[in-house]
Formats: sequence, C-alpha cells, structure tokens
Amino acid sequence: MTAYVELQVMSHFSFLRGASSPEELFATAALQGHSALGLADWGSVAGVVRGWDGQKTTGVRMIPGARVRATEGHDLLLYPQNRAAWSRLTRLLSIGKARGGKGCCILGWADIVHHAEDLVGILLPDLPDERTAGQLADIAAAFGTGAYCALSFRRRPDDAIRLYELAALAGRHGVRAVATGDVLYHSPEVRPLQDVVTAIREKTTVDALGYRRERFMDRHLKTPAEMERRFQAFPDAVQASADIARACTFDLGEIQYQYPYEQVMAGRTAQEALAEMTEEAAAAKFPDGVPQRYRDQIAHELHLIEQLDYAPYFLTVNSIVAESRRRGILCQGRGSAANSCVCYLLGITSIDPIQHELLFERFVSGERKEPPDIDVDFEHERREEIIQWIYETYGRDRSALTAVVTRYRTRGAVSEVGKALGLPRDLTKMLTGLVWGWSMDGISDDQIESLNINAQDHRLKLTLRLARQLIGTPRHLSQHPGGFVLTQDRLDDLVPIAPARMEDRQIIEWDKDDIDALKFMKVDVLGLGMLGCMNRAFNFLEQDKGIKISMADLQDDDPEVYKMIQRADTLGVFQIESRAQMSMLPRMKPKQFYDLVIEVAIVRPGPIQGDMVHPYLRRREGKEKPEYPKPELRAVLEKTLGVPLFQEQAMKVAIVGAGFTAVEADQLRRAMATFKLTGGVSHFYDKLVNGMIDRGYPKDFAERTFKQIEGFGSYGFPESHAASFAKIAYASCWVKHHHPDVFCAALLNAQPMGFYSPAQIVQDACKHGVEVRPVSINHSHWDCTLEPTRGRLMAVRLGFRQVRGLANIHGAQIAVARGDMPYGSVEEVWRRADVPRTTIERLAEADAFHCIAEDRRQGLWKVKGLGEAPLPLFAAADAREARFSPEGREPDVALAPLTAGREVVEDYRSLQLSLRGHPISFLRGELDAMRIVRCADLATIRDGRNVEVAGVVLVRQRPGSAKGVLFITIEDETGIANGILWPNRFEIYRRQVMSASMIAMRGRLQKEGEVIHIICDRITNHDDMLRSISRTSFAVAPGRGDGAHNGGGPNPRDPSFPRGRTLASPPFGTVQEQEEILRIRSHDFH
Repeated sequence: MTAYVELQVMSHFSFLRGASSPEELFATAALQGHSALGLADWGSVAGVVRGWDGQKTTGVRMIPGARVRATEGHDLLLYPQNRAAWSRLTRLLSIGKARGGKGCCILGWADIVHHAEDLVGILLPDLPDERTAGQLADIAAAFGTGAYCALSFRRRPDDAIRLYELAALAGRHGVRAVATGDVLYHSPEVRPLQDVVTAIREKTTVDALGYRRERFMDRHLKTPAEMERRFQAFPDAVQASADIARACTFDLGEIQYQYPYEQVMAGRTAQEALAEMTEEAAAAKFPDGVPQRYRDQIAHELHLIEQLDYAPYFLTVNSIVAESRRRGILCQGRGSAANSCVCYLLGITSIDPIQHELLFERFVSGERKEPPDIDVDFEHERREEIIQWIYETYGRDRSALTAVVTRYRTRGAVSEVGKALGLPRDLTKMLTGLVWGWSMDGISDDQIESLNINAQDHRLKLTLRLARQLIGTPRHLSQHPGGFVLTQDRLDDLVPIAPARMEDRQIIEWDKDDIDALKFMKVDVLGLGMLGCMNRAFNFLEQDKGIKISMADLQDDDPEVYKMIQRADTLGVFQIESRAQMSMLPRMKPKQFYDLVIEVAIVRPGPIQGDMVHPYLRRREGKEKPEYPKPELRAVLEKTLGVPLFQEQAMKVAIVGAGFTAVEADQLRRAMATFKLTGGVSHFYDKLVNGMIDRGYPKDFAERTFKQIEGFGSYGFPESHAASFAKIAYASCWVKHHHPDVFCAALLNAQPMGFYSPAQIVQDACKHGVEVRPVSINHSHWDCTLEPTRGRLMAVRLGFRQVRGLANIHGAQIAVARGDMPYGSVEEVWRRADVPRTTIERLAEADAFHCIAEDRRQGLWKVKGLGEAPLPLFAAADAREARFSPEGREPDVALAPLTAGREVVEDYRSLQLSLRGHPISFLRGELDAMRIVRCADLATIRDGRNVEVAGVVLVRQRPGSAKGVLFITIEDETGIANGILWPNRFEIYRRQVMSASMIAMRGRLQKEGEVIHIICDRITNHDDMLRSISRTSFAVAPGRGDGAHNGGGPNPRDPSFPRGRTLASPPFGTVQEQEEILRIRSHDFH
C-alpha cells in the first residue's frame, strides 16, 4: 500500500499558470490510484468547488488549500486542518485581494503569521542557501509542527544534491521535509499548452519565453508508486505527505451557510412577520374578503416556507423591491418566483398564480430542499443604486456578487495562441474573421482552405490544435450581472472576497454553479433595458402629454394593439421583435394576453427541438384537432391545445399521466433544466412511457409526449417566466401603438439595447407618421426630446447622445450654457459652453450647426479657426458686458458643398443614421441595371420565382436550434429582406457573409402567408459599390445584434470612439486609408 499523497497541484483556476481542469486532475488521480489530492491554486480557491465535485465523482479526497507568496519572498502552500482554519485562509486571501486589486493577491509575512493557527504551511524553497535558511526559521516560528519544507525534482544537474542539502537544512531548523510533484497538468501531452498559457501570461511568444517558461518537462501527475520510487532516498518526506493528508480533515461540505436573519417587526420572528405582511397585502388586494382559493394557497405556501426556514429570504427580496419603489425605480420579479402567491401579494411579481394556475412546487419544494431563486429585474441605468443600497444595508463584509468564470472561446483562443506561436497578426485576423460569434467549435480545415492558406504548415496546424485545447480554459473571474450572496456572519469566513474592476463592487471567488453546489442562497438583482425604456416612456407621457400611466394600469387587452402585433409591426418592442418572433406572429395571430405568453415561450430552442411548434400552429389554425386520451390530461393541456409548451405542464403531465410524485416530477424538471445538455431526461423514459401505458394511454402518444418533454432539455421555459416577460412585451406594444413618438424617443434614449440600430428605430417611427428632427446646437439636449407639432403626434428631436464620440458631460454643458439664449456662431458655442475644441468638431461632423446657417463643411472650416483655448481677455470682457464678442473676423469662404451621397455617408459615420436618405438609394440606378429588385417589391412577386435583392447587412444569426442554418437580414431604401442559407451554402459563401457590409442575395422566393424569405443559393459582396457613394471607404458595420461578430455583444460601458477627421475630398488618384468602421448598433437574442 503506497503512502504518498500529492500536495502540490495547480489547476487552470490559477489563471494562465496551470493547464488542466480540476475534473481532469481528479479523474487522472483516480485512474492512477491516488487516495487524496491537495489542490492549491495561486492566491485563490476558485477551483476548489470543482475539485469537491471531482471528489464526489471519483472518490479521491480533495484537500483544499492555496498557494501564496509573501512580499518578503516566502513561497508557501497553505492547507487548513479544520473549519476554523479554512476561515482564516479565506480571510487571509481576502486581505491580499483587497490590497492587490483584481487578479492580484499581495500579502506580507506578518499577514500570514497572523492567520497561521491550524494551517499547514509548506515552504517551496529554491536553493539550500542563507535566504532559504531564514525562511525556514520564519515558518518554524509561525506554524510550529505544521511547518514543512517541500522537496521537488527539477531535472537539473546536481538535483539529488540540492534535495539532500534542502532536507538537511530543514532538519536543522526543526522543519520536516515533504515530497511534492509540483504538478501543473494531468498528462504529459498537455506540456505544449502549458508553454502557450505561460507565453500568454507573460505577454510574449513561446520562442522568446526563455527562463520565464515553467521549468522542466516533468510537471504532470504521476502515480503514487512512481513518486515513492523517485523519493526512495527520502522515506520520511513521503510519509510526511500522508501525515499532512491525515491532519487536514477539513472538507468543503462542512461550510454551513447562514442566511441573514431579517428583523422586520419588533418581537416577531421572520416567519410571523412574513405571514402578517401577506395577510395585510391580501386584505388590501381583496377588500370584500379574500377568496378561498387564495386563502388555501397562501396557507400552503407559508407552511412550506416555514418548514424550509425561507422566510428571511422572502423578506430580503421584499425589502429590496420596496426600496426600489421608494426611489421610483421600475422593477419586476420574474422566473419561477412568479409561481408564488406570497410574491404576487407582496408586489415582488405581477403575475397572479391562481389566475394562471401556476405550480408553487416549481419554485419551492419541501423534498427538494434547495434554495429558492427570485430574479428581480430593475431598469438598467438605476440598478447600481440598488446594488449600493444592498452593500450599505448588509455591510461589505456580509455581501458580495457571485463571480462569472470568463473562458476562452474560439476567436480569443485562436488569437492568443497565434500570438504566442508568433503567427503574423494579419493571419490570425483572417482566421478569427471566419469564426461565428462566440463559437466554441474551433476552425475546420475546409475553412482554412477557403482562405487559400497552406493548411499543412506546421505552425498553423499547431496553432489550431492548441487553440482547440485552450477553448473552455478560464481566462479570469468577472462579476455576475447581479447575483448577490448575503450572510448572517462574515462572508469572508466562507469564501474570499475580491474587489471587482468596477468601482465600489466586490465579488466572491465562486460562480453560480459553485454556490448552488454548496447550497448558498442568492438574490438576483438584474438589469433590464426595456424597464428603463418603459420608465422613460411613462415620464414622457406625463411631462409632455399629461397622461399618467404605469405598467400596472395596462392590464386589459386592447384589440387594436393585438392587430399591430398580428402584422408583426413589433420593431423595438420587448421579446417579440426578433427575426424568428416576427416570422411567427402572423401565423400565431395573438388575440389576448395568454397568446403572448405562448408566443414568448414557443420561439425557443426547447419547443423547437421537441417538435411542439408545428403541431401547436396546425391546431391553432384549425388544420388539426387536439387529442386528449384522458380527461385529466385535458385539464393540464387544454390551454396550449394539447401540446406541453411549459416546464410546469411537463411536470403536471408526468404527475397525472404517469403517476410521478411531485418530487419525481421536479427531478424531471431539473433534468430538463435550462441550458443543460440533453441526456439528463433520457433515464426517465421507462418510468414515464410505461407509467402512461399502464394507465391506459396509447404507446405512440406516450412516446410522443416523452420526445416533447426531452426537447426541453435544450431550453425549457417556465410559464411564470414567459408570463412576466409577456407583460412587459404587451406594455411596450401598447406604447408603440398609441404613442409611437414617445416610444421612439424612449427607445433611442435607452440605447444600446434591443435588436435594432438607431437608424432602423428612426425609419420605423417615420413609417408610423412621427417627424424626426436632426441634432441641433440650439434645440437638442443630451437625451432625445419631444417637441410640439400641429398634428396629434409630437416630433422627436435627436439628442446630443446620438453624436459619436461626444461625452455626456460636454453635451450637458452646451445645453446648460445655452439656457434661453440661442447660440449665434460656432465660436460662441465654444466660448460660452467652455468645452474642448474636439467636442465642437464632433458637433460639426454631425451637422449640428445647420440651425445657424453653417452646413457640415462650413462648420468644420470654422472649427479649424478656433484656438486651443479661449483667450482670457475676451472671456473677461464677455463676463463684464454679459454678451459675446468674437475674437477675430474671418472672411467668408465659399466651400464646395458635399454631394447628397456624401452627406448621407457622413450622417451614418457621426450619428449612425441619416434623416436625408438611405445609402442604397444612391445606387438604385446601378442596381436596376443589374436587374436587382427592391426589398419592398418582394411582396408583389409570386412564390417560387428566382430573385436577387441587395442591401446593407443588418443581422446575421445561426440559432443553436437551427442546426447550422444561417438567417440573414438586409435592408435597402424600401425595407428589409430576409434570407436563409443552408449550412452547405454558408460554408461556400462564409467570407462574403462574415465580412461584407453590403451584399446581394440571389435565390428562390418562399412565401408562407405574410412571411417572406429568400432561400439563397448565391451571395455577392458589393462593398465596392457602397464605397463609391462618397468616394471614401464606407462600411455600415452591423452592431451588437449581429451573431457573426458578437453573439453576445461588447461591453456597452466601454465604447471606443474614433479620433477626429477632416471632411475634405481626397485628391484624385490617392489611395484612401481604411476609414473607421461605423458601428450600427443592434442586438441578438439567441
């Protein structure tokens, strides 16, 4: 029986130091016969929960610890022997992280000494010299019998002598030697990847790494027998590893999470307070007496909440929602919490679970004993106020956000590995240009050949192979959008707290899955852009139209709003604005609120892959009759025409049809859980199908039901979640239908969000009869505003926020300095508003001086005449006389006006939209000559004809449920056209699809009712035509909604704006430099 225990293992949660995951390390350890493994990542315990999962899967015990380096040079492995020591370790790491900032841990030796009680400290020495002797003396004094000195082979000359002298030196200081393997990866084949991650960390190439490379080749996990053979000269060092493993009894399962106790009413427990608040809310809701169904449901829920001791959690969420309402911040609960009558009555959610017959067990179940999850959406801009309120209320040592592990995807992996292996930048750019969105698939050989590159080049092949290995490796920890962990006692006793990159934010080192495994409770404080947009719309209605209305007032179905929805006139509204939703709306023809709930839920990968969409549509259109073999199933499925569209229905079908208990049905729901790989549901096959057959259901019906439920494994939607979203969707449709002017202004002010770019939002508003007015130095404010007109609708005045590169503070200065006195000249704006010259240049590029008779070119010419700062003498004279006098008189210069096409191009560059026209309108003559039809003409062309349309690319999408099919939307001056590319066609035209800004699509026209598509068989790149409009390089770059480039979108808080440019025409015959690409923002919901 071997005694050796490996105590020096680093996983890839050391972020670009280790190269293997905890799961790989524990699986290998089990195969090699290890009994335990010490996992000590660099200044972090981010990987220990994955290691704990590995322990439960493989039976190899995990000894959790961390590796730290003191500023004085001591390099140590720290292992807690018991629960109290774990808290000392997490506090120590929290101190280091607070000092070091994101990604760093700075600790002094005094910090380590202060927290050393019951910790095992293993010194990692270099050479047996005086420095090591001093460090040995330090750890002997600090850790006593818990002090050890590591012996590791280095594969260098005189290695045996070095180890012998280190062991002797340690002995002289009363420190016991321990054998370690210094493991960085699980298998020798991972060594090249280790060098690559080291090169990425050191920001250099593998060729130039030199001595910064991790030393010696032999850093993989070895069998205990092999390690004992290597250390046969040091039997006590081998025995010491086993002794340490025996002493360190702490297991991660010992962490006892304690939710904060909420004292809401003096002398009342949390449960009593919750019961009283619910009773009061119910009495207020039903002044004539609470109906019996509600009474029964409230009693049932309160009993379960008491049984599981969840009352403080409900009170926390209630206090957050109450604070939000007090501050006038729009918020709404969603997710499975909407199944709760208590949440509904307290105002946390707005969905009545009794009316919708929702299952409380989907939210909280007595047998499941897992924490409930209430998601509350807040308007995006003001969510930070609530986050800071939570920090202040619960204290920074008892509250933090959970982490998100940012991992490498294909594009980042290819780019970083290419850099590390020294590939030319233009080559890696070409390679990453082929990658679809946030793909995790790597790059295929066929794609390489499409670039006419030698696919057999050794370095290129190595790059692609290592990039595939790097995909999924953690890059760093970032913060969860709003998942808070709150505790009664100190949170840093359980897990280290680290500062986040954002000011006044802090995170723990574990992500959502980790805290679920440890049964921590999480409160989700999420931002929803559409709530901010709706709040703006309600404010506009009150201020500019005198109409006071809120989300709660929009409960009754308005037939006119549903007529608009049936026409798929839903650009910009919540949830039902995407390409797939717009195609579904004319077929679904929603007439009431519940139809909208189904619409939100049905266009999801789960129902699509479960083959529920087509049967539902056929039944809705009357082409097929719903079948209910038994009356009890009719009660469950009647409202969705016999097709189980929601998770709750799948659970009820299992209960009434196959005799599942509520607990088993919930296990089935967990197997269907969102985003998990399908496969978890399959082992319920026998129980569900046989159970239904035993109860007299036909076998084919039972199997079809199972297949539909299995589809939920990809993405099943809870009905409560769909209902919460449908509520916001209906409210946004109501505003768009009755007040398109308000909707346009509110949506522009809420950017960046949603699916569409400002250009499309403005065009859509114009189609609805709204007048949109340009940015003006004398009329605009920072936000878009409403201005009176003679008609029913008001005009939307574009705000300074539309001007690219203009800072909010400078836009506000210009509006404040203007007051009631309009500006008379470019120089006057500069002097009175006291803004930088670049700000004036941005405004001139956006043609904001048109109201003072300065066109775009004249405005820029006048900007050139301004100095770097106003002269103090003139400023003093202006202040004294309270009026403006120019510094000098410039002679008037006649400048050649810009062509109409150039004006439109410059509008797009500076504002992302143009009120003058569409770029394609200037190419219509050429396109007609090429027999390319207008997008609007497709409605009059018969089905099945071959056609060709051209336009700028708006959005490209490849939803996961579409099995590689590409959906592409283009736009010309008359409207939009939707194309479909089958996977084989996409591979042929990948370069054109991925890189072109303007394309022509040729193919067969397909019409199904009001839904029109082109099944493309050819794509042509027409970027040259687009550039010809203004004789400069011009690209309408698709934005956040475009799956090809974003798939999730960039960080909207970090917009990179281009530097200033001069709008002179290029001299004849010169080669234009590539202009900045214009970002047309849109959004993509996969």
